[in-house]
Amino acid sequence: MTLPRIGVSGASGLVGSALVSTLRAAGWQVLTIGRRGSARPDVEWDPATAVIDGGALAGVDAVVHLAGAPIGRRWTATRRREIRESRVDGTRLIADAVARLRPRPRVLIAASAVGFYGSRGDEVLSEESGPGSGFLADVSTAWERASDPARMAGLRVVHARSGLVLSSRGGALSRLLPPFRLGLGGRLGDGRQWMSWIALPDLVAVLRFALERDGIVGPVNAVSPSPVTNSVFTATLAQVLRRPAVIPLPARALRALFGEMAVETMLASQRVRPAVLEREGFPYEHPTLERALRHELRA
Repeated sequence: MTLPRIGVSGASGLVGSALVSTLRAAGWQVLTIGRRGSARPDVEWDPATAVIDGGALAGVDAVVHLAGAPIGRRWTATRRREIRESRVDGTRLIADAVARLRPRPRVLIAASAVGFYGSRGDEVLSEESGPGSGFLADVSTAWERASDPARMAGLRVVHARSGLVLSSRGGALSRLLPPFRLGLGGRLGDGRQWMSWIALPDLVAVLRFALERDGIVGPVNAVSPSPVTNSVFTATLAQVLRRPAVIPLPARALRALFGEMAVETMLASQRVRPAVLEREGFPYEHPTLERALRHELRA
């Protein structure tokens, strides 16, 4: 399927900017969706006031919705509200807008996250697994339901449940690099929690793959086929950097520093299997952690 014209929200973020660059290099016409400002988006919107220039989206074949407030800070009541509203209200606004377009786009790819599953220990989680418990699981469930207007209007809707995105240019990996390069890294908590991750180039490829495959509908676990425990993750990162990783951060210290955010992100265990991508034959470029880290760090 050829999609020459596509709208992308969150286009200035880590994933969005990489996706926009890739699609434009492939000859697709990309319309960025964002707030008025220095970024000068092609389509202006304000999720807080439920305003969007729907007319500027006329004629798009698809929309990829990636916008959402980052979660990597301590969760105050205000922060929790921002995390939820930026995802749920923003997705509902996009879904309503595309449902009203004539002709309608063929597909809406809406970001989601493996936080949908909650913390589940060693349980292997596929797209058929139900939601877990906790703040992120509740937010992710509501986040995906916010796409219902587009689904009810007949669009193919895909929920890209991404894991930890590996990039030296942003996200969790970029924050880990300074202490690990100094030899001050180590496991988090007991290190037994599973981490489901994906290299940034593979996530961009997954989004494009979902755009082009009409048979992909509903949730898609956008993760590597090789999840690892936190102990393995930190040991592999240290090995790639040629540094020791012998200074663990105890769970109690993480809770004291970051509160609930630490419990649901750093200490949560999510062993996620990309069953849909495996079924569809998605070709990973960086399927193993060491390979992904060496690519990102050019080690």
